[in-house]
This record gives sequence, structure tokens and C-alpha cells, in this order.
Amino acid sequence: MHEHEANEDEKREGNEKLQNIFVIAGAAIFGAGILAEISFDLEPRIKLAVFLLAYFMIGSDVVLQAAKNILRGRIFDENFLMSVATLGALAIGEYREAVAVMLFYRVGERLQDSAVRRSKKSIIELMDLRPDFANLKTNGEIVKVAPETVKIGDTIVVKPGEKIPLDGIVTEGESMIDTKALTGESVFRKTVVLDAVFSGCINQNGILTIETTKTSGESTAAKIIELVEKSRGKKAPTENFITAFSKYYTPAVIGLAVLLASIPPLFLGELWGEWFGKALVFLVISCPCALVISIPLGFFGGIGNASKKGILVKGGNYLEALDKLETIAFDKTGTLTYGTFKVTKLISANGFSESELLENAAIAESFSNHPIAKSIKIAYGKDFKNKNIFGYTEMPGYGISVVSNGKKILAGNQNLMQSENIAFSEPDEIGTKIYLAIAGIFAGCIVISDEIKKDSKKAIEQLKAFGIKKTVMLTGDNPQISESVAKDLNMDEVHAGLLPDQKVEKLEMLIGQKTKKRKLAFVGDGINDAPVLARADVGIAMGGLGSDAAIEAADVVIMTDEPSKLAEAISTAKLTKRIVWQNIVFALGVKAIFLIFGAFGMANMWEAVFADVGVSLLAVLNSIRAAYAK
Repeated sequence: MHEHEANEDEKREGNEKLQNIFVIAGAAIFGAGILAEISFDLEPRIKLAVFLLAYFMIGSDVVLQAAKNILRGRIFDENFLMSVATLGALAIGEYREAVAVMLFYRVGERLQDSAVRRSKKSIIELMDLRPDFANLKTNGEIVKVAPETVKIGDTIVVKPGEKIPLDGIVTEGESMIDTKALTGESVFRKTVVLDAVFSGCINQNGILTIETTKTSGESTAAKIIELVEKSRGKKAPTENFITAFSKYYTPAVIGLAVLLASIPPLFLGELWGEWFGKALVFLVISCPCALVISIPLGFFGGIGNASKKGILVKGGNYLEALDKLETIAFDKTGTLTYGTFKVTKLISANGFSESELLENAAIAESFSNHPIAKSIKIAYGKDFKNKNIFGYTEMPGYGISVVSNGKKILAGNQNLMQSENIAFSEPDEIGTKIYLAIAGIFAGCIVISDEIKKDSKKAIEQLKAFGIKKTVMLTGDNPQISESVAKDLNMDEVHAGLLPDQKVEKLEMLIGQKTKKRKLAFVGDGINDAPVLARADVGIAMGGLGSDAAIEAADVVIMTDEPSKLAEAISTAKLTKRIVWQNIVFALGVKAIFLIFGAFGMANMWEAVFADVGVSLLAVLNSIRAAYAK
């Protein structure tokens, strides 16, 4: 937290404590005044002085805030309504009632504030991601410095139990890392040399030496905190409706209260004082703070709840949109599959053994950093000493040519075999195929596959159970491979072999097919899929941990590689929406009943305060469920 923000919080807490002292002192004076009035025959002047003092202690802050708001042009709020109602009660000689109403209101207000603070607990915990210091290593010495002073390329040391202050690469040591604050996962991750680590994670046991790759302001923790802070300002359509509703509703009830106070005395010969009192009761009942407070709090609680599960939602509007999803389109690699290739089959030919096939393929790929080349080298698992490798040539769109121990090795696709006039056979297995020729003779084929994530099938089943009508795969991968993966996952449609602009075209087509008021989401890795993430109604980045592109391009960021988290996000959105509409129906229903009672003089000031403060508090308590639901 910045120094300015910390000072503001301290000042706010100090003001709240002072207000609490005034309210408690006023309540004590009020209680003493009632006892004295019952026990002794107080003079009217003394009685007035005691109750006015109590009113001042309890309600001066409310009246002052109402006056400030009037000067700023914000007239119709709960402070104004409570001030008018209680000052009016004082004016007609209802001293005890005026003080009691204000006391009840202030106690309810304090309880509401307490409930709001509890609902923000998960966000406060998230803000705790921000590290306090970094152990900077310079000239063999370790100096404790502010994270903001550390530059890219500097070396820092993180001891057991300390928070990792900046993103970086481990250069020395190994340890178990607690990533729960970022991902929601309670299982520790093992970290070794050359692994990437992220700010906000906690080092559990070993000492880690890290070369920083980002400054403090660009670190993962800073990005997440910024994302969550910005989410508060993005209102859901339901919140915007309530804001617009309050703008017209409050002046309307003020006008009705004026008519209520004036029409019966002017045209029906009723007493002014009686109907003025009824109008004051009507005003207190009409206060819309139950809606104004509880509905944004419900969405805020839902966002906080999702963040605890490693799901970052950029605003209430996107949380509400998750509840309206009808179609979800997925990228394949890195989203539904791990995005890491693995040798799944060796098919040798013409007398070559499987070990010879794999060894020669590893020799051919020895200088390549392509994921497929890495998977072959990992499967081989040996070094290339004494292989006499030379003449390494990469042929884009074909493959690789290399000479080892006097033999020419060719490794690549069908085009390479055909261009070299080498007879080969194509296996039926599904996957990426690397064909190999040694000294002009076809040696066989290596099949490499991208594994489906363990919970991908479960995720698709959960989404269909939530009422998602269509699940679609949009991928640039091989059509045959993509069809196989989609079939295994029971997806509805597959569009494969797509370039980024073609993905956008297919997404536009899907948007045109969905029901008008329903939404479409695209789920991708947030790096290559930025155009489609931006075009979808809801862009969801999968596995966004440490990925700037994911955090920037998407509306929702799932910080782990688990597709099943998407179902959790939708579940949270549905619960939040349900709670918000419960509050709307409850608050408006109770208000309507009490407003009718108030208009006909059937509700007194105490009942009016319950209709205002009581309903607000019940609605706020209901909203808190969104923050703590499992």
C-alpha cells in the first residue's frame, strides 16, 4: 500500500473511532435523560437541553455530511433523509423519538460498515501480495532494500519463509514454493535452477538466488493488485440500473412526502402537525440505501471470492456476463492440452530398431530449440558426444538435414521425404509425425502428441451441466489431431488449421449464431489469442501466471492451468447474481409495503427506521455470502 493510501486509511480509522465515542456518549446521555424524565418532573428547558445534547453527540456527523453533500449538489441521499426526518421530529416536540431514531440509524450504520469490512477481507489479503523488502546481492554482500529500487538483471536472495519480491529466474538453489496467493492452489510447487518464479509467492524451505526479470511495478503481484483495484470501477448492468433507479426514485419520494404533508391539511382540513409527522415517517421509509449499499457489495464479494480461488475478474460487468454464457470457444494448445509435446510412439522400418530411430532423430534435432525437437531429445535422454555432427541445415516447411559419422540424416515431414524421393509409409496414429531417413533409406516414423489436461473432460461436462449449449474448439493445429481431442472431450464443434485472423472470423460467426441476450466466451492462453480474447463478450485467459499478455488482453484471468476453474467462475457468478436479485426483490418489496403503511399513517418512526436500517443490514448480510461461499 502506498504511503498516501496508508495515511488516508489511518485518518479514516481515527475519524471512525471519534464518531464511535460520540455515539456511545450520546447514547449514555439519552439513556440518562429518559431515566431522569421518568424519575423526576424535569423542566421543559432542561429536558430539551438534555435531548438536544444527546442528538448533537449522536447525529451531528450525519447532519454535517448532509449539509456538505447539499453544497456539492448531492442532495437526495440517506444523510439528507435522516436529517430532515429527525430535525422535523425535534421541531414538532418529539425529542425522544428524534434521538432514538438517529441512534438506531447510527448503530445500524456501524453494523453495516463492519459487514462491509468483512466482505473486503479477501481483497485485503490479496493486497498482502505486495512484498515489503528484497535482499539485494551486490559485491558478495546482501542488503535489504525496497523492491522498487531493484532493477532488471539484479540478483536477489530469498530465504525460507520470505515472500518473493520480484519476478525472476532461479540461478541457485531449490525449494518448495507456496503459490496459493496467486493461483488458489494449496499444493506447493517444487522450484529448481532455471525455473521462473513470481512475486507474491512464499519460499518454504531452501534458499533461492534469483535474477530479476521485471521491476516491482511490472511484477506479477503488482499486475494482479492493479487488476483487482480497477475491477471495483467496472459496474455490472444490475449496478448501473440501481444507480439510475436511485437518481429518479429519491426525488420522486421527496415530492410525494411534500404532497403528503400539504394536501390533507390544505384540502381536507386535517392538522398540519399530524400530516407533517406522517411525511417525515414516509421519508425515512423511502431511503434506498439497502439497494445502494448491498448490490455493489454483492458483486465486490463475488469478485473477492473468485480471487481466492485463483480466478481474477476485472469487474462486476464481466462477473454478470459469466452468468449469461451460452457458447464457449476454446483454444486447444495450452488450454485444453498441456502444450508440451511427448514422444508417444516409435515406428521403425527397413530393419532399423526403435533405439536407432530415436538416436538418429535426436542427433538430427540436436541444435533445435523447437518444442518437438526438445521432446525427442528428452525421450533420448543421452548426450551427443562422439557423434561427429556437422552440416546441420534447417529447411523451413520441410525439416532438418545433418551428417553424423559419415551418414546423412533427414528428419521432417512428408514434404521432406517426397522432395528427397524417399519411399515412406504413413502410420494411422494420430499426432505430429516426424519421418526419418538414414543414408537415403526410410528408417521409420516418430509420433509426438500434446497430452490432454487431466481435468479438461471434467470441465466440459461441468459446463454442459451449467447449461452451456455449445462448446467449440478454435485452433491453428492439425485438423486430424484437433478432431481427435474434441471427440475425446465430447465437444460440439471443431474449427482447426486457423490463423489468428481466421479465428476472429469463426468467432464472429459463432456470435451471430447465439441467442441475442446471451453471451459468448473465448478461452485461450492470452498470448497468441489476444485478437479473439478482445472480440469475445468475455475473454478468459487460461494459465495467466506471469503472463503480461494474459492479464492485459483478457476480462477474466484463471491463474492456473486447470480448465475446471472455469466452471468455478461460472458457479461464483451465478451465486452472486442470485444474491443480488434476492436483495433487490426483498428491499423493494419491504419498502413498498412500509411506504403504503406510512402514507396512511399506519407506520410510526420506529417502524420506519426498521424499514430503512433493518432492511439495509439484512441485505448487506445476505451480500456477504457472495464473498464467503465455497
